[in-house]
Amino acid sequence: MVRLWSIAKVSNFGRRRWFTSSVGERSSKVMSFGDGSHGALGIPGVGIMGIDAYEPTQVYDLPSDVSFISAGHYHSLAVTSSGEIWAWGRNEEGQLGRIGRDSRSVAKRVKGLENVRVRAGFASGVVSTAIGDDGSLWVWGRSKRGQLGIGKGIVEALVPSKVEALAQEHIVKVSLGWGHGLALTVDGKVFGWGYVADGRVGNVGLPLEPSPLDSFTNGYGDDHQNLEEAAEKKVAEAMKKENNMPISWEPRLVEELRDVKVEDIACGSDHSLVLCHDGTLLSSGSNVYGQLGRRSKQDLGMSPVDITGSPISIAAGLGHSLAICNIDSDSNPRRIVSSWGWNRSQQLGRGKPEELPREVEGLDGETPASVSAGRVHSLCVTEKGEAWVWGCGKNGRLGLGSSVDEPEPMLLEDIEGCVLQAVAGFDHSLILVADCLD
Repeated sequence: MVRLWSIAKVSNFGRRRWFTSSVGERSSKVMSFGDGSHGALGIPGVGIMGIDAYEPTQVYDLPSDVSFISAGHYHSLAVTSSGEIWAWGRNEEGQLGRIGRDSRSVAKRVKGLENVRVRAGFASGVVSTAIGDDGSLWVWGRSKRGQLGIGKGIVEALVPSKVEALAQEHIVKVSLGWGHGLALTVDGKVFGWGYVADGRVGNVGLPLEPSPLDSFTNGYGDDHQNLEEAAEKKVAEAMKKENNMPISWEPRLVEELRDVKVEDIACGSDHSLVLCHDGTLLSSGSNVYGQLGRRSKQDLGMSPVDITGSPISIAAGLGHSLAICNIDSDSNPRRIVSSWGWNRSQQLGRGKPEELPREVEGLDGETPASVSAGRVHSLCVTEKGEAWVWGCGKNGRLGLGSSVDEPEPMLLEDIEGCVLQAVAGFDHSLILVADCLD
């Protein structure tokens, strides 16, 4: 029997609930598509390198009882109903939990958690995490920005290490950006840690300062021939200044949320979203692309998103944000996906304005259940068990058989079974598929 750990199921026009559910005796499979250069697809290629996949392709090295999947920037995680966690993809920072780069495109079980029954896993570009069924949080990988959260100055964990600062809490979800992280407890508390510039984790007792990296997007003059060189120079200068930016080396309670019950969290590369129990959606961090969903680009820390409807589920990508919202109407109550932020490859699924939340076009008649955001593409799973994709199609990351960008949601067809989850890495995608229930 496959026991699916449904960490974020949305009931009809209701709010998210954190729970586990048994779906009967049916096997599951993980399918991947997109950029395979880091091995994140789990499809072996030549040597240690993987190959691109333009259509959903099964990851064959996994057990048949996968119940939860997660995509880091360039690697992937899968959790089984028996409590194991498997990893594949980029391993330069040790985020697979194994030594060496050999066969990184082959999924293998993470060692060091044999005494932990894992219920979920989450990943960033350089760090992986696992949540035990007792609410414990475990981390591994390498991060100079404190994203491990296991003590001052600790930048590497080659094997899973327990986050002792959260030992008294029962963690149900973690979300990780490029250098920061948020953790949500079963009773609705939120803890933040890592690189805290721009107030991207809210107020955790450290100075709220703007990140110098934001400045490199503000233009480089009129000489387009030297555009790339100028950009690289600005980034290098900003990164030197970043060395003195504040880091929270261990998780701390987010002060703005101390007396607020939180339902959901999502970290983009340099920003965060927090969904409160009362329906308020907050954002924090960088607003270079308008990903905070508010007109002011100067406020640091948590502030409300200017959104229509009642948000029930959220996701954050590199520079764009997504939310599933209930629209109450006596004549036609419905559920929509809203998007805002960076729209370079039509990952918003709509046109302008880009800095404020607006409805994604092309999902009429569908009932969204979950969303996920990559670098420049977006995914949605509906209550029918179907996956819809839009945005950048490069390397096949939309799974539609081509590299064409899609400005509106497209149905991912010819999937045998029901899609339970769809998650986006930076340039790849994963779906979890099981037999449909009658």
